Formats: sequence, C-alpha cells, structure tokens
Amino acid sequence: MGLAESRLDRSKKRFDITLAGETNLDLILYGLPEQMPVERELLGTDFRMTLGGSSSILAHNLATLGVRTGFVSDVGEDEMGEIALARLSASGADLSQVSRIKGATTGVTVLLPHGSRRHILTHPGVMTELSVERLDLSYLEDSRHFHLSSLFLQTGMHAGLPELFERLRAAGLTLSLDTNDDPSGQWGGVLDPLLDRIDVLLPNEEEILRIAKKDTLEAALDVLSKRVPLIVVKCGKRGAVIQEGQHREWVAPLLVEPIDTIGAGDSFNAGFLSSYVKGESPRRSAAVGNVTGALSTLRTGGTEAFRDETLRRQFLREHCRDNMSALMPC
Repeated sequence: MGLAESRLDRSKKRFDITLAGETNLDLILYGLPEQMPVERELLGTDFRMTLGGSSSILAHNLATLGVRTGFVSDVGEDEMGEIALARLSASGADLSQVSRIKGATTGVTVLLPHGSRRHILTHPGVMTELSVERLDLSYLEDSRHFHLSSLFLQTGMHAGLPELFERLRAAGLTLSLDTNDDPSGQWGGVLDPLLDRIDVLLPNEEEILRIAKKDTLEAALDVLSKRVPLIVVKCGKRGAVIQEGQHREWVAPLLVEPIDTIGAGDSFNAGFLSSYVKGESPRRSAAVGNVTGALSTLRTGGTEAFRDETLRRQFLREHCRDNMSALMPC
C-alpha cells in the first residue's frame, strides 16, 4: 500500500484513538499524615473531587487536545456516575458506548498525597464488570489506534483480551498498553500474552521494573525490547526514556513547579499518543508527552488543567515552538 493510499484509509476512520476502560471519580484529601492512627479525628488541609480512572483521564485529555476519541466504559446509576459523565462529555470524547449499569455503583478512588508519595484507596464499583463480549468491535475498529489502561483493574476483560488485540491488529490498528499498578503484586496472568501483541508499552519506571522482574531500568528495557517494538518509560523529573529496538534515548523533561502530580502519567500518555497517531517520531511524541504531563501538574487531579481552557491554551502555546506543533497549531 502506498503512502498516499495509507493516509486516505486512515482519514476514513471515525476515530483517531479508541479506548475501553474504567471511569470513576478521584476524591483527593490533602494534608493528612502518612502514618495515620485509628480512632482519631484527622483533619486535612484541602479536598478536591475530580474525574478519575486512568482510562477516563486519558480519554478526556485526548479529546481536549483535539484527538477524535471514542470511549467504551461503564458507570453506575448514581450521582458519581452522572458527575463523571458530565466531565467526560464536556471534553468532546464520544460516549455513545458508555453504559449506565442499573443497581451498580461507580468506582471511586480516595487519594491521600504526602509530598511525592501518596496513599491510593480504590473501590472498583463497576470497573471490573466490562467484558470483551460486551464490546462493539466495529466501534473499536473504526479507529487508527486502540489503547488500554489499568489492565489489572479490568478483570472482566482478561479472558478475551489476547483475541481482541489480535482482531484489532488484523483490522490495521496500532495498539498501546499502560498497565498501571497491579494491586495483587503478581504482574502476570494476561499481561504476558499481551506484550507480544502491542506496538507501544507506556509504563512508569517502577512499573517496568515489576513487569520485567528486574532491578534496574536498563535491565528491564533490555528484556522487554525483545518483545515490544516501542517502549516509552515515564521517569518524572528525569523525563522519559525511549527504547525502539536496540536504540535507547532520553528525552528531557519540561520542569515546572507542580501543584499535584496525580494523573501526570496519563496526561503524558495523552500528549504522546496524540503525536504518535499523527506519525511523529517517538522522540517528538515523548517531548509532547513531557509537555502535557507538566501541564497536568499545574492543577489538582489528572484533568483539571485540561478543563481550564485558558491555562491549557496558554501553556501549550508557550511551549509549542519546540515541542508542540505536532499537537496543535500555535
């Protein structure tokens, strides 16, 4: 297939990126001690409620960046589900495949930040109920790329994921995966067969060590690069490292004074994937990811900086000369 014909085929797709994953709310309580005694009234210094769930944060932020985004998810028939859907809808993501499950509750995560560390407490709600059998495959296939986040929270999909990935690959989509944390600590099961079926792996530094069962980033990249064509590791203030085949390259971070790092990794994914699906190089895509990840830290939660249109446009305009022309016009 020639390049012009390939571009024409992509232009016929309804979406740039489709996702299937969890939607929940993040309840963020600041100012509590890391060691908390029981049976005591502990007073926080601030509280925020934001859109949560790695999948829904990514879908939201992709859509605000102008990416044609299709999202498949479940919420409960409750007020938290209504709030989450209102936030997602305002982003411009397509929610025609989001279901409200009668009698069920929307998931919720309570986050207790302690400087660079935080407690993360999650009630899954309906996020474990979504299954591959319920997915509209024609909807997912009407896209150039498919992404999966929160692999270990979405237990209802595990049985069918390898076959789903094979079908999407056969339909011409590229595939990416961000496992996020594994609450069981096992880092196994369905993950192993998926590694041989994806184009891009997007872990943070701690996650890749656990995935590869290695003690150093270099050793983990050596092992996984034999199975995954492109690995992009989020390393916080150190930037990002790209492993493409045998080529390894660091991409410098965009340093800002952060207010909150919750959702910064998902926001990096939004910038990276928005550039990647347009055919930009891994290095350029990672540079875009560093910018959108930095933007996220300027407000609480993973989506608030993207919801603030003035902040978002000003920040991207300020940094677009070097990194952002692949993402949006300056």
